[in-house]
Amino acid sequence: MLAAVYHGQRDVRVQEWPDPPPPAAHEIQLEILRASICGTDADEFASGPHLIPLTTPHPASGHAGPLVLGHEMVGRVVDVGAEVTEFTAGDVVVPGSGVSCGTCRWCREGRTNLCAGYYTVGLHVDGGLAQRVNVPARISRPVGGCPADVAIMAQPLAVALHAVRGTGAEPGMRVAVIGLGGIGSLAVAACTAWGIETIGVDVATARLEIAERSGCSLLIDASRQDAAAAIRRATGGDGADIIIETSGVPQGLEAAMKAVSRGGHIRLVGLHRDPSPLNLTRLVLDEIRMSTSKVHICDKDLPEALALLGDHPQIASTSIDTVIGLEDIVPAGLMRMAAGDAAGKVVVKP
Repeated sequence: MLAAVYHGQRDVRVQEWPDPPPPAAHEIQLEILRASICGTDADEFASGPHLIPLTTPHPASGHAGPLVLGHEMVGRVVDVGAEVTEFTAGDVVVPGSGVSCGTCRWCREGRTNLCAGYYTVGLHVDGGLAQRVNVPARISRPVGGCPADVAIMAQPLAVALHAVRGTGAEPGMRVAVIGLGGIGSLAVAACTAWGIETIGVDVATARLEIAERSGCSLLIDASRQDAAAAIRRATGGDGADIIIETSGVPQGLEAAMKAVSRGGHIRLVGLHRDPSPLNLTRLVLDEIRMSTSKVHICDKDLPEALALLGDHPQIASTSIDTVIGLEDIVPAGLMRMAAGDAAGKVVVKP
């Protein structure tokens, strides 16, 4: 089969790759209908490997070496393992991205995204930017009435839902989203669906436009003005009650620290690879909470994302930048995203 295989920094090859074996007892095999490129994939391409175990086996998955990218996908079931009863051939499903053990302390608490044996499809084992893939049945959910071009947004939307829910945001609160890429724009869409107004911050006009179509009530172009000062002006000088930081760059965190209100909440979603000094004194004196958000909890966030897409299918059409073939994934997908030229999600149709 054809697959997009990660070999190292700036080295992703669309090549022949072995078909997945028959699914294990707890797995299903999917024929991929749609996949999409995550910012993490673009980050691994541009400056990695950060998460992909090219040389040392991953402690949970055991994989080492080149692998097929892709953890956002929709697929049709073509085979099921001996112990799988919830799916049959022909079902269309969306898998979650993370695989958890189900037995450790964190899994028993329902926090499967913090599993002691957690690993990610498409980063630690072969993923969905291919024609077929095996995934655990327990992390997969039926798409219901969602077409593939809508359901492809379920996994990233689940990430955004998990991030927003963890802030306790409610209608009437002043919420700012810094970084309006894939997850940031979906966080705006989730807030809009829940009746929460948002302030959106980015440096790219195209991403600001997507956020506007997603329902953002105020847009701030950080390339033209001081984002923190603009947020404070928009909130009567108080600052935002909640700031969701998805950019992953030091400037985004600095703006969040300056723009959050007393007693406010900063939610970090983007992966910060560069050193980011914090004004810990202000965090203490103004009793500012800072929390982080990792991926999603499959049992809760993925079904909710599918339900939200069923009610608001425009979330998908608004958030997708383009649909490309697998053969174009490097020039039209990874390179554009790494350069910041993709306004929304790049979807792949194998």
